[in-house]
Amino acid sequence: VQLQASGGGLVQPGGSLRLSCLASGFTLDYYSIGWFRQAPGKGREGVSGISSSDGSTYYIDSVKGRFTISRDNAKNTVYLQMNNLKPEDIGNYYCHAVHRNYDYWGQGTQVTVSS
Repeated sequence: VQLQASGGGLVQPGGSLRLSCLASGFTLDYYSIGWFRQAPGKGREGVSGISSSDGSTYYIDSVKGRFTISRDNAKNTVYLQMNNLKPEDIGNYYCHAVHRNYDYWGQGTQVTVSS
């Protein structure tokens, strides 16, 4: 049972990345998923989330209009499309799956925004 986050990298300001969170060993359909990030020297913060029940989504104010979370249950994957990236978006991005008493964290994928 694991979550695998991928898709991070180095981009210039204004660039885009799409992060993927692939589940193996369990079905993501029943799980609400969150994306978190941790910048150097800072605590982990929730960035975005998507509900398992009705697909409703959540974004922190600083990423609204730039990030989009989506899920493809057939691929057992949740995505975070990140557009117009800014230096303040730098960090290690983690996905987190929650359902009742079960929760799983993926390993991080690093996002660096620099010219």
